Amino acid sequence: MMEVSVTQTDPLWRRIGAWMDERFPAANALLFFILYLATAVVARDGSEQSGLQWLDILACLVTWSLFLVIRIFDEHKDYAIDVINHPQRVLQSGRITLTHLKQLGAVAILVQLAFSGLSAGETGVMVWAIMFAYLCLMGVEFFCGEWLEKQLLLYALTHMAIMPLIVWWLAVLANPVVAFTPVLIAMMSLAFVSGFCFEITRKTRGPEEERDTVDSYTKILGVKGATYLVFALVSAMVINQITLLWLANVSGLIIYAVLAALVWGLAINSLLSFLKNPTLEGREANEKAVAITMLLGYVLVIAGLLIGGGA
Repeated sequence: MMEVSVTQTDPLWRRIGAWMDERFPAANALLFFILYLATAVVARDGSEQSGLQWLDILACLVTWSLFLVIRIFDEHKDYAIDVINHPQRVLQSGRITLTHLKQLGAVAILVQLAFSGLSAGETGVMVWAIMFAYLCLMGVEFFCGEWLEKQLLLYALTHMAIMPLIVWWLAVLANPVVAFTPVLIAMMSLAFVSGFCFEITRKTRGPEEERDTVDSYTKILGVKGATYLVFALVSAMVINQITLLWLANVSGLIIYAVLAALVWGLAINSLLSFLKNPTLEGREANEKAVAITMLLGYVLVIAGLLIGGGA
């Protein structure tokens, strides 16, 4: 990670920007945008408003703001331990404060509420409130943080469970009368499996990265166990992608399946390399490979429903 060169004398907007570069980089926006667009085409599949609309540009930005709030929640939750492990960071070094992040988060929350109401009325606000209530429970670690943090797999499962709720909210933004069709349920499942896969991947580390004060899946499962778990999750993610397209009756399914399988192969190859030589570079390569598999899956959903045409 590049060291961010700002000081407390710099304007606040620049210090906030430095924190974003460090903890919420702009490149991440692409994944959030594609997640919304994939959900939107699924939610509108078979309706009179199929496809994408100009308002989706704003919805993409609102989706980004939600993940910004999730990051801010995490910064509050992990602040004390991050002061020990990462004292050089913009937040932990005091160049910005948690209060600054609270204010930023409050603005984002107001934007989400307003957009939910304008786009989907009471339904949009209700679904957002359900999702946000779960996010708040995550923020307080479901009132059992000391115990839950020791159950690393359960911790990841409970936190990734917000992904189906996020997809539900995004679907309602795109189509306020959306129904829980098998295709939408498959989209919820895809978001959950994809998020879970990436979470496991980024905490599957080689010996050189391990720290006594930082948990990892390689600590509890070993390098082999953690890597095999990512194998299984990457495979489940690709199967989920293809199943969604099949449920949507997309024409030319074999083409999308072959593309998904090719990228799956690249991800598996990266994981096999890490298994033989578990290093920092290998873990970073795994993250990129899994991220590409996620992105391609969402892109295939968008392309399949826009080009191949669902039922």
